Amino acid sequence: MQNEYEIKKEICDIGKRIYNRNMVAANDGNISVKLNDNEFLCTPTGVSKGFMTPEYICKVDAQGNVIQANGNFRPSSEIKMHMRVYQERPDVRSVVHAHPVYATSFAIAGIPLTQPIMPEAVIALGCVPIAKYGRPSTMEIPDAVSEYVQHFDAVLLENHGALTYSDSLLAAYLKMESVEFYAQLLYQSRMLGGPKEFTPQQVEDLYEIRRQFGMKGRHPANLCPNAREGKPSCHTCGGGCHSGDKKSAVSADMVAEITRKVIEQLGK
Repeated sequence: MQNEYEIKKEICDIGKRIYNRNMVAANDGNISVKLNDNEFLCTPTGVSKGFMTPEYICKVDAQGNVIQANGNFRPSSEIKMHMRVYQERPDVRSVVHAHPVYATSFAIAGIPLTQPIMPEAVIALGCVPIAKYGRPSTMEIPDAVSEYVQHFDAVLLENHGALTYSDSLLAAYLKMESVEFYAQLLYQSRMLGGPKEFTPQQVEDLYEIRRQFGMKGRHPANLCPNAREGKPSCHTCGGGCHSGDKKSAVSADMVAEITRKVIEQLGK
């Protein structure tokens, strides 16, 4: 079992990975790890995630109050968002927030990552909905994320970035990698005329594979809020994972279709 110092070192290592993979710029992003029900380690505010050392890492309680911090270091201003995830998901041991370029671009465009385009994304990640915009460091973001925490292990933050969480720091970080890779593939396939999506039956077959693997976490294969209401599953809902109304989702689809047709005309 890791001691606190080893966990702090791992947080710094993951911070370097996030920074080196261009998932954050300057002092963006934050990471936290749950030690127990009332002790959490987290990255400090105003510090680049690519240049941290263990003494930078702060310790807070379940309300985000400082238990221990060296020098002028203070917990991330987004710690409220992390605490909400821990409160609502006892299985979560780590939370990662970053601004990966492709995933954040989808968040800015208001387009959730719901298109089923590759087995790994469908099985391991599932859909990635968009939580409505909230002002940074306020309770607006935790309240917006709360709508999706019970059903998904990754959420886009409207006009902001992405949030992933899991039962270990490495798993939470790898989900962030998966979200960004999924977003990049979806973006580039759209530039090539649009991705060839799996059929609903193919999606269900992939869901069954996940169930057979007994994979942990929350996923549409088990908890899709649409499927539970007798509606199409998240991967076939046409953007129903968006926090806005149906009109917004339809508009996004319409824009994508117009873009595709324009690209086709330019290629003639």
